[in-house]
Amino acid sequence: MALMITDECINCDVCEPECPNDAIYMGLEIYEIHPDKCTECVGHYDTPQCRQVCPVDCIPFDPAHKENQMQLMAKYNLLLTKKKAQSA
Repeated sequence: MALMITDECINCDVCEPECPNDAIYMGLEIYEIHPDKCTECVGHYDTPQCRQVCPVDCIPFDPAHKENQMQLMAKYNLLLTKKKAQSA
């Protein structure tokens, strides 16, 4: 499942550069995670990097976007294909 950032976010700016899929962005008031780009770091790391660095533990799994490992890997492969097409 994708991750989400709760309103406990303190806008410390540490999660956004850690995201290998550029899924984290600044929303109107706090950082947000684009669920179509979040793979929980599957394909890149063993654990979600944003959750590792968050000092206030405000990045839970998003119950609205439940995905298994196979779906996350498929999303990762799709994002990789799009990235390669854009750089060609």
